Amino acid sequence: MTIADLVPEEIRARFDVREWRNGLAVLHTAHRDAWQDIVTVLKEFKLPASEIVAAGGSKSLIAKRVDAKLYSLGWKEKKYVTATIVDDVKYDAPTHRVDCVKGRVALEVEWNNKDPFYDRDLNNFRQLFELRAIDVGVIVTRATELQEIFDELGKGSSYGNSTTHLNKLLPRLEGGGGGGCPVVVFAITKACYVNDRKLTQ
Repeated sequence: MTIADLVPEEIRARFDVREWRNGLAVLHTAHRDAWQDIVTVLKEFKLPASEIVAAGGSKSLIAKRVDAKLYSLGWKEKKYVTATIVDDVKYDAPTHRVDCVKGRVALEVEWNNKDPFYDRDLNNFRQLFELRAIDVGVIVTRATELQEIFDELGKGSSYGNSTTHLNKLLPRLEGGGGGGCPVVVFAITKACYVNDRKLTQ
């Protein structure tokens, strides 16, 4: 099966969809509920100019909105408690908290973090997959092409080359950063953009 076979055309038209180790097939066949939730959220997603230019914080309005929609569908933020035991000696090996988890699907939203956050996410997916805690990892991020819109809005310096965008993720993904964990990526493109500032000025 190909991406075109598994992903609705209206999502492919608005997101750059990538996968590693047949991640889409795993989502589509083994985790239908989680897959339908993701499809629902992405179909409704819009990228308004007002949120791009809004003051930043620990988490952007855009990431918060995606998280909130998934939480309303039963997803939860989760920190896994993991450890290794050798000769009755326990060595704690905590993972990073995952933004959104449903069943055995882990999803991270990376809108505008420093790009090493991708290393953290992929390593987290790898570790949790090897421990048989998840079957697939999903990353929702931004397409590199959005930099043109940021520049037009006068926010280009807030979204630098060393932040989280697709061209920074792909070398890490294709280089095996997620180990054997199947991974699916949805990168937000210009087709999601809505210039709502004209309506409020």
